[in-house]
Amino acid sequence: MPEQTNSTEPERPRVLLVEDDNTSRRSTQLILQACGYDVRAFSSGTLALADPSAIQAACLVTKYRMAGMSGLDLLLTLRAIGWRSPAILITTHRGDYIANSEETLFDEIMEQPLLDRRLCACVDRAIKRQ
Repeated sequence: MPEQTNSTEPERPRVLLVEDDNTSRRSTQLILQACGYDVRAFSSGTLALADPSAIQAACLVTKYRMAGMSGLDLLLTLRAIGWRSPAILITTHRGDYIANSEETLFDEIMEQPLLDRRLCACVDRAIKRQ
């Protein structure tokens, strides 16, 4: 009988990605997966919140303006249910976010278009992974 080896790979940090644009979501998902993350991608905050594994994410990457639930509303909902991991906001409307926000709830704010290395470095910093 052959010996079983316990070859477990180190667990990849999970990133919760919420982006309503299909092309941007897929592109961002591929970038983060190439950087070694386990990415759970959703087209809306409502769908992300319906997934019980969402609260296990080490980091949230979300778009600011989306139909239905904004990225800010998503983060506030996650915080209300006890999720305390870092969050990164992706926006083309940085000025609107800053003008409408009483405090900085996101760890980082990135403006589109995203650059691969910059996005990965941003997520790395957010979850303190080097």
